[in-house]
Amino acid sequence: MRIEIQVLGGFSVSVDGVPVSAGLWRRDRAAALVKLLAITPNHRMHREQVMDLFWPDADSEVAGAALRKAVHFARKALGHNDLIGTSGDTVALAPGADLVIDAEAFETAATAAMRLPTPETCSAVAELWRGNLLPDDLYLDWLDAPRARLFQRYTDLLRAGKLWQQLIAVDPSDEPAQCALMQAALDAGNRGEAIRIFNQLRESLKFELGLGPSFRAVALYEKALAIPAVDSVSQTDRIRASLAWGLLHLHSGEFDKACAVAEETRELAMAAGLVREVGEASALMGLCAQMQGRWKEVFQTEFVAWVRKSPDKVNMVFDGHLCLAEFCLCNAKGHHEIGLAAQELLSVAEGAGSVAGRGLASLILGEVALFSGNLGEAERFLTEAEALLARADAHSGRALALERLAEIALSTGRNWQARRLLGRAEGIAAASWLSPHLQIRLTGLSLRAAASRDKVLAIIHEGDRLLGLHSHGCQPCSMGFRVASATALAELGELDQVGRRLDEAERIAGVWHGGPWAAAVWEARGAQRRAERNEARAVSAFEEAASRYAALGRPTDEARCRARIALAS
Repeated sequence: MRIEIQVLGGFSVSVDGVPVSAGLWRRDRAAALVKLLAITPNHRMHREQVMDLFWPDADSEVAGAALRKAVHFARKALGHNDLIGTSGDTVALAPGADLVIDAEAFETAATAAMRLPTPETCSAVAELWRGNLLPDDLYLDWLDAPRARLFQRYTDLLRAGKLWQQLIAVDPSDEPAQCALMQAALDAGNRGEAIRIFNQLRESLKFELGLGPSFRAVALYEKALAIPAVDSVSQTDRIRASLAWGLLHLHSGEFDKACAVAEETRELAMAAGLVREVGEASALMGLCAQMQGRWKEVFQTEFVAWVRKSPDKVNMVFDGHLCLAEFCLCNAKGHHEIGLAAQELLSVAEGAGSVAGRGLASLILGEVALFSGNLGEAERFLTEAEALLARADAHSGRALALERLAEIALSTGRNWQARRLLGRAEGIAAASWLSPHLQIRLTGLSLRAAASRDKVLAIIHEGDRLLGLHSHGCQPCSMGFRVASATALAELGELDQVGRRLDEAERIAGVWHGGPWAAAVWEARGAQRRAERNEARAVSAFEEAASRYAALGRPTDEARCRARIALAS
């Protein structure tokens, strides 16, 4: 009997050339057992090891019964009892059969090719790579080590064979590969290709979050710009080079120099009508100010200056500050302090006749009222903000206003209205250069509004895809999704992925400390402990979350945690 199992790029099984229907793997533990044995050396494990991995908190009797059940359903899916062998204390996959695992075949071929690597041999082996190990199971701890090992083997193979294009296809932020391609383009006299590669690198490094190309990449880019050619270097390319140097100054701790570069570059971008580059320059200025502990003052000064000087362009500047503004709004007592400033900003915007300025000030005031528990006032401000920002074509601010209105609808039990608002917000967010930030925020809130288990799982899958697509995304903007997905999975009883998601959220909350995210992680931990039937620890976690929300002046969030505690009694 010949058994073929695919674990690279997906999961599938065939027995004597006949595919096992995906519908037969409805039992997650049956599929997990086959996957585990497929990636394990010799494809066999002691039953205690399997039980410890799958049911670490269960006693041996319960875990043993669960393992027997998983074996039964795995055998049923495969169609043959002897394809899952249980001899003594060992569980084995297809003992005695001709077993072919694609990951095993790739690893064997890659090891051989790496002994005397050539572009031809490495390219031939690279064709065996279908994708990462079991990509639909991202949050299972026992897959981390083999997934990392196989991916490292693949990228090592591509480097050894100098297969740069394939390498950046799987890791767009690999600077040595990008620089090698840029140098090759320059050697061939192809200035345009070198410029294109640099811009691709900028995209992959999440420029708006303060990550930029290395000195070598920027130097190669400027070399490309300096090459005489029939087509002149565009202003956009010169502005991007300037922004890249500004980021290098930021990373070197030269904040004043980085800020000066950002301010000068923004003026050029504004004159050229480059919306994204205006936002990126503003983001660079905001990051410099944040590093120096003066972001609030800089933001207020920026807002007032642009409302008065160029009221129709203030939303372009605001986009660059959006992530930091949302972070500072969530900071300890941040929404009260920013609320006072926003009142002044609203007066300035009204005096200057700036529709965008009024909309953005109303947005901030609406968020402050929301966090303070004044839902009626929040809804009034945010509804007005959305209308004003629609008139000003301020896509990012408008999507954010709709997101907050959906949050209010959820808090008051109007889930149907929340779904409608989120649908509108998603369409508007797509038109913004900050779309990756806005999309993951909206995805997190959509989880809370989902009407069915299948919808929840589909939204989580989409959120995971977005985080992977954008190199794990903006950390502050992703927090809502990370916590909501962990909570939703816990409440559905899908506990395998919960701990890993919360560990990652906790790490990010520690980096961007001071806001409600630590409290949110405690609340999600409570949902996790409740799903594990550990009520005492669940109540303790909800108590901790409630007290943290109270300290931040967020009564609605505190009340939600108190309600969760009340369920215990």
